[in-house]
Amino acid sequence: MQRTNFAEMACSIARTLDVIGEPWSPLILRDVWAGVRRFDQLQADLGISRKVLTERLAHLVGHGVLERRPYDRRPRHEYHLTAKGAELVDLLMVMAGWGDRWLAGEAGPAVLYRHHACGEISAVELRCAHCGAPMHAGDVDLLPGPGAAERDPG
Repeated sequence: MQRTNFAEMACSIARTLDVIGEPWSPLILRDVWAGVRRFDQLQADLGISRKVLTERLAHLVGHGVLERRPYDRRPRHEYHLTAKGAELVDLLMVMAGWGDRWLAGEAGPAVLYRHHACGEISAVELRCAHCGAPMHAGDVDLLPGPGAAERDPG
């Protein structure tokens, strides 16, 4: 089945989905961030087919989210997050926070986050980059940006 291409839409959410919108991609990024970096390890942890994992890894490398690094003389590689990929993990942490709140059930979250700076277990929160106040959907107005699509006035 042909996947819809969102890369050309004048929407940052759509463009991000073009990179990580396929369901396996965020899980691959999660695993690489957690230290699962070799193909066989990723396949075993995710239970994903070799074909799909190969395609997803090539896609993420092609978009500059992951990089391949050789780890022995044979042509074998590990996958590492690039700076671009590490920023996507921030998005995954926000997604995990939503899942912890609404889907974790009585057992609670599967993962806790210890903040390096203070050593405390914490939740991930969105904050305004200007004033530091919490920032949620009801706290903002959407305004057209410089990259907004031109709209036909007629």
